[in-house]
Amino acid sequence: MATTNSYSAHYRQRNLLSRLGLHTFLMILAVLVGFPIYWSIIVSITPSDQIFRWPLHLFPDMPTLDHYREVLTRQDLQLPRWFFNSVFVSTISTILHLFISSLTAYGFARLEFPGRDFIFVSILFALMVPGEVTLIPVFLLVRNLGWLDTYHALIWPGMASVFGVFLLRQFFLSIPKEMEEAAVIDGAGRFRIYWQIILPLSRSALVALTIFTFLGAWNDLFWPLIVLNRLEMRTLPVGLTVLNGTYSQERALIMAGAVIASAPVLLFYAIFQRRIIEGVMLTGMGGR
Repeated sequence: MATTNSYSAHYRQRNLLSRLGLHTFLMILAVLVGFPIYWSIIVSITPSDQIFRWPLHLFPDMPTLDHYREVLTRQDLQLPRWFFNSVFVSTISTILHLFISSLTAYGFARLEFPGRDFIFVSILFALMVPGEVTLIPVFLLVRNLGWLDTYHALIWPGMASVFGVFLLRQFFLSIPKEMEEAAVIDGAGRFRIYWQIILPLSRSALVALTIFTFLGAWNDLFWPLIVLNRLEMRTLPVGLTVLNGTYSQERALIMAGAVIASAPVLLFYAIFQRRIIEGVMLTGMGGR
């Protein structure tokens, strides 16, 4: 009995030490990740003549919001318009991406037609093709359609993805076919089954794809930088490159713009962090 109690006490002590070590590591990691965000906010509210003082202060003596006011009101920056462009493009791209990817995935998961599996495998090979390979053909297509410097150039090229089709198709395969057969007996058509049965049962997969698509569209810099020229059509990531190039000496102004651009993403992560973790786990399990 004494041996059992000694082993139990030793096990609890090891468990406590391991948990203490894990929490210590996570706290250090949280500080390393969170400090740059904190410092960006601090610099953005610090008067310009106090940014480069030494020693550094973790909080300014006289915090100010003048940099935010300036970056939002300067006519040559148009930050509110860039913010609207990012919200509009990200939202519309996400809606179209979800609809087209889910409709395509439903076809591959439930419809029977010649060459279905061969076509699906062929599409999967596109995952191995780098985006740089298709960059020039897509740009030429957008240019020939007259879409340069328009929302069309930002929305339509990303309205579907192989990853989205694969993720949703794998999830649709896990839904019992008996539900669809019962709906067919009740007189439901294919689209009604897709819309009223498959999509509601695939909420977790759709939420995961929504998160990844929206954040990808919001943070995209390379493609908008290529297809946009007019100042008023730029999205936030492209606009911040202009801010960093033109006002490189005004660090507080740059940080204020960066905080405004990052705030929606950080808020998005804070609200949907559980869904994001579930989405990562879902993609790792292939929809099972």
